[in-house]
Amino acid sequence: MEHLQRRCGVLMHPTSLPSEYGIGSLGEEAMAFVDLLKRAKVTLWQILPLGPTGYGDSPYAARSTFAGNELLIDVKLLVYDGFLEIEDILTHPVFPKKRIDYELVRSFKEPLLKKAADAFLVMPKNEQKESYETFCQENNWWLEDYGLYQVLCSVYNDSRWNSMWPKELGLRNPSALKTARETYANEIEQVKVQQYFFFKQYKAVKTYANANGIEIIGDIPIFVAPDSVDAWANTRLLKMDKNGRQTASSGVPPDAFSTEGQLWGNPVYNWPEHEKEHFAWWIRRIQETLKLCDIVRIDHFRGFSAYWEVPLGETTAIKGKWVPAPGMKLLSALRQALGDSIPLIAEDLGVITEDVEKLRDENNLPGMKILQFAFSSENGKLDATNAYLPHNCQYNSVIYTGTHDNNTTVGWYTELGAETKDKVRRYLEAPDDQVIWQMLRVMLMSASKYAILPIQDLLGLGSEGRMNVPSTCGKGNWSWQLQSLDLDVWRVDRLRGMIEIYGREGL
Repeated sequence: MEHLQRRCGVLMHPTSLPSEYGIGSLGEEAMAFVDLLKRAKVTLWQILPLGPTGYGDSPYAARSTFAGNELLIDVKLLVYDGFLEIEDILTHPVFPKKRIDYELVRSFKEPLLKKAADAFLVMPKNEQKESYETFCQENNWWLEDYGLYQVLCSVYNDSRWNSMWPKELGLRNPSALKTARETYANEIEQVKVQQYFFFKQYKAVKTYANANGIEIIGDIPIFVAPDSVDAWANTRLLKMDKNGRQTASSGVPPDAFSTEGQLWGNPVYNWPEHEKEHFAWWIRRIQETLKLCDIVRIDHFRGFSAYWEVPLGETTAIKGKWVPAPGMKLLSALRQALGDSIPLIAEDLGVITEDVEKLRDENNLPGMKILQFAFSSENGKLDATNAYLPHNCQYNSVIYTGTHDNNTTVGWYTELGAETKDKVRRYLEAPDDQVIWQMLRVMLMSASKYAILPIQDLLGLGSEGRMNVPSTCGKGNWSWQLQSLDLDVWRVDRLRGMIEIYGREGL
């Protein structure tokens, strides 16, 4: 009988790594985190999207789907490389503990990144300069637009290109673009150098992780942000009018949790145009993400089958409608371009219909199971057939205690009603103080291909460790930060013991 490989992973975005500079980075702490995972025999590191964030600092609303977040660049490495002086980083603001203050981080890091970029640009021609030139040539198709876009966002102090920029720039008049590129040539070059720094540092982290038997699970939000270079440079691929204004927005319909639904505000795709171009933009998107990650999670996968489209001018999602999407054609084009075994994970949470399941299953994609969702029922009794309960999970699935959008498991359990708590305790045969570890245990016991736990659950953190509250713009979202990688030895040992017992050592 063929042995089916099962693995364990930990979910933590690089911004959450500990750092004396206010935000996690791609330096020694990232390498130390890989060492920690290896000690625990964890073979998967799941992260969130890596793009540069804009208003709200959500990784799912990046300014570019191809660029990297410059705030993740490690300034210590820039000192070691000779592009900053040690004095540049010795004095820094007093950053808050446990939560990232993005404004404070930007005020400290952005001037340093520009200074380092300038030092790089005046450096005599050498191997690094040649490497940079190669990087620019290979990535010119997105890098040029991104450099100009970031500079114009700074010039006009706004990323809303279709309403706050001069019309000729917002609508990409060729003459206006040419003039802007000439006017801001040095500033654009600074942006490009920072991207070179990012990708160089990130590649070193990924290489180190892979060399230690750890693969990275990346993430792609299905839609792009309205105030992104992706929208600005690709209006033909989105439902936008000739003035660059959205004619429709994405969202989800009203449900038991929201009477008005959720109006996300992202532009939706002009799928006929994508089909006409043989899905070239999507193929490149997946291809480039797979250079950064070994496995890719597609957020809101159901949108490949049908998505909730809300007309222009609506303030809620109530008057939206389901619009079909050519998911089968898209995935076929991806396989044809990238091979039959594209390592994708389908985020198939929420109300999932038969057509979504068919799209997922016919393309042999693992879906997601959230253990926190397994204990709700209408009659007060545990529904033994609930698809999220570990004993019902099939191999081709990924089981989580919770994701970045959920409360921590301790926080979730604390807020449950007495009846639901009783169901959890009875299923796990555990008292309150052992619920978290028994949830980890049954998750690791499951047949699911991958079992992923947020780092907060390994630490036993309550609601104070939550990463995001969906459909809110709270200042605390996306800002949780680990204080130290010096975890309690018993936690690492206990997790490793479970991984060994339940055969999740993986690679």
